[in-house]
Amino acid sequence: MKIKLLLLLSLTCSFLYAQRELSGAAELKIALEKTQVLGRVLMIAAHPDDENTAALAYFARGKKLQTGYLSLTRGEGGQNLIGSEQGDLLGVIRTQELLAARRIDGAEQFFSRAIDFGFSKTADETIGKWGRQNVLSDIVWVIRKFRPDVIVFRFSGTPRDGHGHHQSSAILGKIAFEAAADPAQFPEQLKLGVQPWKAKRAVFNSFSFTPQMEAEAAKQPGRIGVDTGTFDPVLGRSYGEIAGASRSQHRSQAMGAPERRGTQRDWFFVVAGEPAEKDIFEGIDFSWNRVGAEDVGAILRNASKGLNIEDPSATIPMLIQARKRVAEMKNEWAAVKLQEIDEAIAMCSGLYAELTAERFQAIPGGSLRLTLSVINRSNHTVASFEKAVIEGGGEGLANSTAQELPFNVAVQREFPVAIPKTQPYTSRYWLANAKQGTLYGVRDQNLIGLADNPALFRARITAKINGQQVELVRPVFHRYVDRMYGELSRPVIVVPAVAVALPEPSFIAADSLPRTVEVSLKANAPQQSGSVKLTVPAGWKVEPQTQNFSLGDAGEERSAKFLVTPPAAESVGELRAIATVNGTEISNGVLTINYPHIPPQTLFPEAVAKVVRADIKTTVKRIGYIMGAGDEVPAVLKQLGMDVTMLSSEDIARGDLSRYDTIVTGVRAYNQRADLRANQSRLLDFMDKGGTLVVQYNVQEGGFMGGNPKLLEKMGPYPITLSRDRVTVEDAPVTYPDPNHPLLKRPNVITAKDWDGWVQERGLYFATEWDPRYQTPFESHDPGEKPLPGGTLVTRYGKGAYVFTGYSWFRQLPAGVPGGIRIFTNLLNAAEAYRANSARRN
Repeated sequence: MKIKLLLLLSLTCSFLYAQRELSGAAELKIALEKTQVLGRVLMIAAHPDDENTAALAYFARGKKLQTGYLSLTRGEGGQNLIGSEQGDLLGVIRTQELLAARRIDGAEQFFSRAIDFGFSKTADETIGKWGRQNVLSDIVWVIRKFRPDVIVFRFSGTPRDGHGHHQSSAILGKIAFEAAADPAQFPEQLKLGVQPWKAKRAVFNSFSFTPQMEAEAAKQPGRIGVDTGTFDPVLGRSYGEIAGASRSQHRSQAMGAPERRGTQRDWFFVVAGEPAEKDIFEGIDFSWNRVGAEDVGAILRNASKGLNIEDPSATIPMLIQARKRVAEMKNEWAAVKLQEIDEAIAMCSGLYAELTAERFQAIPGGSLRLTLSVINRSNHTVASFEKAVIEGGGEGLANSTAQELPFNVAVQREFPVAIPKTQPYTSRYWLANAKQGTLYGVRDQNLIGLADNPALFRARITAKINGQQVELVRPVFHRYVDRMYGELSRPVIVVPAVAVALPEPSFIAADSLPRTVEVSLKANAPQQSGSVKLTVPAGWKVEPQTQNFSLGDAGEERSAKFLVTPPAAESVGELRAIATVNGTEISNGVLTINYPHIPPQTLFPEAVAKVVRADIKTTVKRIGYIMGAGDEVPAVLKQLGMDVTMLSSEDIARGDLSRYDTIVTGVRAYNQRADLRANQSRLLDFMDKGGTLVVQYNVQEGGFMGGNPKLLEKMGPYPITLSRDRVTVEDAPVTYPDPNHPLLKRPNVITAKDWDGWVQERGLYFATEWDPRYQTPFESHDPGEKPLPGGTLVTRYGKGAYVFTGYSWFRQLPAGVPGGIRIFTNLLNAAEAYRANSARRN
């Protein structure tokens, strides 16, 4: 049997990764209690890690409310402390970290189309870049779909919030609070099944990152307090403990948090809607009375109170009684609660159901076998499998052969599925189309707000338990066993028949000599053959024009080598690899992001690279690189002909550092590597004997961010104090305190042109105080702000030189920014530049 593929839409979609957060009696008890609560609360902020996980846990796990967190962005403009992924890739990681956090605190996750374009200092800048109506529309859409009783803002909408994104989340959120209720606002949304919605009130949840902040909030008038440190005996933890575990999922941001025990006050202030004095949910009836069905509420309360964890099946008759009443209702809560009750009946009966795929990937025009498994794991109930419909095609795929479910024996049904030749690859929906400035180009309104892709297929299963039909919905997934982490699961995806990839995001040519470019080809299905070519910009040459290839088994890889000759003159353009397989052009690779705390994430980057022909000179050739949090700078240096060695802990402690002309520390290396800090004396000796040490940005620890404030005291040969100062405007003017400084003259003469075309920002975490022996070769600052000369500090040290630089080379070099590469190359040559300058003067 075959079906055509159709993308399934649902408000949320998350796949279980390893063990569930809740199981057994606790999961069942909470499920029963949740059937009694008809209410929702929505929190709104700007980024992953802005949310108050204690409040979310209190609302979702404690109050049993349907709880959502709307993060306007996916945090793609931040820094990555666990790897080198930036931009879109970092946004994918942070999305999954939020979903991992929500599995712990019990809330749901939503996003708008807004892109985190980096630190913004004002709300005007943020809203101007995003487009006021664009993001406002998305917030209104989520409110109308989710229909919260109370909206919680994490920020005040004032400059006190700091980041312009933070301010904007509250400013736009307050407007959306009113706009969502107005049918004249975004009326096109009303044609898609949503209705205007007015929440009861909106509140500001004051941020309390330190005890001092908590104390300050406790003194403000109009405050409403909630103890989010309350202990939950069913869960065996307080909501503060759950919050710590939830927040600690933000590993790419190093947001590990304590699991706090004891009283933990959160303060809320009404900012819109009806007033409240003692409870932010005052005047809201969350019982079944709100839909005139108190009898249903009474039945469900009795079911929960009478739960026998030794024999939960005894609760089923009451749940069936409630289900029959709810099935007759026609209101907004009926479908939601019917699904919850069906799941509760399945849990009480021990019924387990799943839809798995034989492989985690398929290709367009290929096939996939799905297996539906249903198991009755309780000998106290009479259960039968009635039918299953596999959704994912126009006509659906059904199996209606009824069968009794024997005790603890799996009943299985297999469904062969044909994937259409025209089926798109399973790209993240927000990355599927070209961006519109600082918005993702999501064309389907129904996708806006979703945290992740809906499942490729899902099974709608009808079973009969003690004579009552129930319906369970299960998304398809692939189960596998990792020898280190055990049983895991991952989504099922559609991939290109052949993955086509280039090794680097940019190719830098400092001269016009020919160089070899290798195109990687990998089969995602057996017996794939075709041809591959490289397209180059005008003035560039490539040989040969095309090459044929043949791949046997799935997973087999080959490379096709092309000789690319840059032009003599400076040039910037695009290189693209294109394979033709069975008449279909493919220009996408398959990239898997793999970290142990999130499911594997597969993306399909285009086989495109920026090519740059620029005049870049260097005298240093041997580079030792001490990687920090992760960056792609070494790959660019290798393209310039430098011999780059990644230095291990053993190298730093006992290796021969005199082999290197320059040693570079990667981003946040001093924050992350105790071995580097412990061997600072060896680096001083390296400089004293003539080497250059280039230190990229680090973060001053301490304050509300935590950490050791003395960690970076010996980062340089002389004292440096870092700050949180940054230049966020990527084209902010740059001036030279000393236009004749050696680092501006050798080996590349730096001009205003070298500061053109920068991406995202100039730099971050500049020095604010420094020893007078340091020099400041250039200065930049955002419009209307004070000069910030502490972005780069240089000094001679013995026969060598030291460079501290907070400028964002980790963004500019991989992005192929010619001027950024030229300036960074000068920093690498600092000791040689000083020596040449001294020789010239003598």
